[in-house]
Amino acid sequence: MSLLTTVMEHSLDEGYAEASARRRAEGRDGLPRTLKAKLGLAGGLVLAALVVTLGAAEARVAAPVVAKEREELIDRVNAETSTADTLEADVDKLRKDVGERQRKALQEHGGDQGGLVALLSGATPVEGPGIKLVVDDAEDTDQGGGGPRESTGFADTGRVRDRDMQRVVNGLWQSGAEAIAINGQRLTALSAIRAAGDAILVDNRPLVPPYTVQAVGDGKKLVTAFQDSADGQYLQALHESFDIRTSISEQEKVRLPAAPSLIVRTAEPQAADTGSGAADTGKGTS
Repeated sequence: MSLLTTVMEHSLDEGYAEASARRRAEGRDGLPRTLKAKLGLAGGLVLAALVVTLGAAEARVAAPVVAKEREELIDRVNAETSTADTLEADVDKLRKDVGERQRKALQEHGGDQGGLVALLSGATPVEGPGIKLVVDDAEDTDQGGGGPRESTGFADTGRVRDRDMQRVVNGLWQSGAEAIAINGQRLTALSAIRAAGDAILVDNRPLVPPYTVQAVGDGKKLVTAFQDSADGQYLQALHESFDIRTSISEQEKVRLPAAPSLIVRTAEPQAADTGSGAADTGKGTS
């Protein structure tokens, strides 16, 4: 009974009572922690709502400005695009005018053979029977040296090089081709096939494999003559040594475009200068 009486009379432990008295003495006896937490959470929510409200208000104010700037940018893009289209149309018109003048000049200098001169110089498109020769890199382009190139440098990989295409084109000319184009680019007597890094350039324009060579002429004779020529055998050796892929076929109709630009050049003998007493070098002017 004495224990129950003690519990009833002293329900709060003396340690808790002492701690409560100490907090009151130090002035830290405030609201319960649960209430403080609730108030802190409520304050945080109010602050977050205030930030969101201010952001929405600023976005609403800035929206018309952003929309106006976007419309102005679109208008500028459209205007520049229209200007570029106009300039491109002018370039095409001038290119056609230059081409017509070049063709007329070739016809005047060629006399009765003006059409043939324009054809051989690449000034006019050409259409007729011919062949299509496709040359492509090997599937595995990392191979050893030897073979027809007879060296161990980078050129002896399975990649087609500029000198390979030079030999192919020269072989086709020698076999009787009347006109040649590589990847749709017409070749002329002034065309150059060069390399820039790993790329092959034709008249300073890069080409990408596979290299499709189209030639106008007697298809059957062209195929036979090219395969029997030294350049045709060279291409076959590339295939056997480096797995460079090649295929050649006759075509009933081949259409080649005109060369994009031509330079008409003439040469005249230099008149001997008898008055100056200078020696005649025998050289002409171009």
